[in-house]
Amino acid sequence: MEIQSLDLRTERCPMALLLAKRTCATLAKDEQIDIVVIDSGALRDIPRYLVSKGFRVTQRTVQDATVLTITKL
Repeated sequence: MEIQSLDLRTERCPMALLLAKRTCATLAKDEQIDIVVIDSGALRDIPRYLVSKGFRVTQRTVQDATVLTITKL
């Protein structure tokens, strides 16, 4: 199964958080998405929100951005 991707490098919080919320709400159980961010606010707020809603979040750095891998549990 191919992992979806959402590129939020041009977005800042709170818009980045809103777009991440909307996209993750559509995920089915065990489905994953990679969210690419560079904004420090988004990097702080997106994982905090999604973990509180029952998602698993892992992150890795790729070049100048952070990739958040989100899994719906």
